[in-house]
Amino acid sequence: MFQRSAIALLLIAAATMPLAQPYPNKPITLVVPNPPGGFVDASARILSDALAKVTAQTVVVDNRGGGSGNVAYQGVARAAPDGYTLLNSYSAYHVGNPNLTPKLPWSQKDFVSVALITVATNVVAVHPSVPANNLGEFIKYLKANPGKLSYASQGNGSLSHIGTEMFKQLTQTSMVHIPYRGSGPALQDVLSGQVQVFITTPPSVMGQIQVGKLKGLAVAGKTRHPGLPGVPTTAEAGLKGFELEAWIGIFAPAGTPADIVARLSSQIKAALELPETKTRADTAGIELRYLNPTGLDTLVKKDTEFWAKTIQSSGIKAE
Repeated sequence: MFQRSAIALLLIAAATMPLAQPYPNKPITLVVPNPPGGFVDASARILSDALAKVTAQTVVVDNRGGGSGNVAYQGVARAAPDGYTLLNSYSAYHVGNPNLTPKLPWSQKDFVSVALITVATNVVAVHPSVPANNLGEFIKYLKANPGKLSYASQGNGSLSHIGTEMFKQLTQTSMVHIPYRGSGPALQDVLSGQVQVFITTPPSVMGQIQVGKLKGLAVAGKTRHPGLPGVPTTAEAGLKGFELEAWIGIFAPAGTPADIVARLSSQIKAALELPETKTRADTAGIELRYLNPTGLDTLVKKDTEFWAKTIQSSGIKAE
């Protein structure tokens, strides 16, 4: 009798317990390692709006610039692994920083891959005061005036930094590096002419090139950019072998349950496939490209090995 009563009480308790709510059931925070403006931030905002529609939850973009991305990465690495704090990871930070700084406050093992969301080739942009109207003239001017021009980057170890050092090596030219905390601050000084050169992703400079405030000399990709049809590729401009592509991937803190990662990756894929998402990305000059967690893992491994060689050959050191 006692046993039957105990079982009955357990059944009643189980029936009255609230069922676990499916993920997500509250706002998601998407941490961006850069200030507002530029490819990294634009990618996050394109995804956040679309993901909010798919999940029916608010997706908050939290810009945490500083420390060449390390502030944001450390913060997400220490966040609860529940799928509600995610990292909008910039390729140069994710694969470059571990090769630049041996004692980072985070490591790639602190994160689990969720999905690749966007990619962007880079464009060689210069201030109108630079006496060059094509890439050949620009390289010729640099060789005749070593160290006279300065170039902007989104920070030490960013893709714009490493990529411009690659450009210098390939062309055997010299420019002075001026690092900034993101694309927005860098662009302001390039537009004013205080810094003359910016090799960066199209969202940062496409609008300025289109209205003539900057000159676009070449796109460092296999094909021309649809938003800059008049700008040749580096190969078309006579510089073969210089291609530069940035990517943004979504990562969660290590330990996030596999079912949440899988569900979130599927939701991100659905968000990227919304027609309005593509329209918005095209307008911003960003290419949508989805990879599942396994595909993103492979990309991270490949690029980490590539940037290790590039950073070593360029002699780039962390500040």
